[in-house]
Amino acid sequence: MEQSSERIISLQRLVDQYNATPGKPESVSCDKCLGKEYIHFLENGYIVAKECACAEINRTLKRIERSGLKDLMELCTFDSYETTEKWQVQAKQKAMDFASGNQEDWFFAGGQIGSGKTHLCTAIVGSLMKQGKSAIYMLWVDEAVKLKAMVTDGEEYTNAIVKLKTIDILYIDDFFKTEHEKRPTAADIRIAFELLNYRYINRNLITIISSERTIDGILDVDESVGSRIYQRSKNHCLIIEQDKSKNFRMK
Repeated sequence: MEQSSERIISLQRLVDQYNATPGKPESVSCDKCLGKEYIHFLENGYIVAKECACAEINRTLKRIERSGLKDLMELCTFDSYETTEKWQVQAKQKAMDFASGNQEDWFFAGGQIGSGKTHLCTAIVGSLMKQGKSAIYMLWVDEAVKLKAMVTDGEEYTNAIVKLKTIDILYIDDFFKTEHEKRPTAADIRIAFELLNYRYINRNLITIISSERTIDGILDVDESVGSRIYQRSKNHCLIIEQDKSKNFRMK
C-alpha cells in the first residue's frame, strides 16, 4: 500500500509539473492548458492526456491562416453585412441558407461590382470553417497567372492545382476577371475546366464562386465551364443586377 501511495504521489507530481509548463507561445491563450492543447491527469493509476477545449480553436485559427482569408474573415461576417435595402436582405438570406444547408451544391454570386459579393462569400466560408473544414481563398486574377506560368514544369503545376482541386472548400473570387473586360484566354478556360470539373465530379467538395460576370456571361465564355457552375449552383445562385447605386465602394 505504501509503495502504491508513493507511486501515485510521484505520478501526480509529474502531472502537476507537466500541467504547469507553458506550451506554444503562438497558441491561443488558455488558463487551463497554458497553450499546450492537452491537460494531463491521473486515471486508475495511470497518467492520461485529454485534449483541451482550446485545441479546436487553435486548429480553426490555423485553417483560417492557411486559407488566405484571415484579414477578410475578421471584417466579412453575416453580422457585419448591412441590409438597408431589400435586395441586401434577400442576398444575405440566400448566403445564410447555403451556409446552413446542403453543401453538395455550390454557391455562386455574380453581377454588380462593389455590391458585397465577396463579403457574403467570405462569411459563408467562415461559417463552414467553424465546422472543421479547411479552405483556400483563390483570387482568380493572381492564381490563374501563377498556374499558367507553371505549366512548363509539370510537377510544380500538378502540386499547385491538386491543392485547389482537393481542398474541402475552394472560394474563387473575381472568377474570369480580365483587364478591360477582355475575353479570358484559352489557357484561363483550360485551367478553369480542369479545376472545376474535378470538383464537379467529387460532390463532397464545396465550391464558392464570386464574379463580375453572371452565369450567362460565363456560358458565353465557355459552355462547358458555365454549365457545370450552373448545374451545381442553381439552387444557390445569387445574381445582383448591374446598378451603380448598389456599388457601396462609391459611397
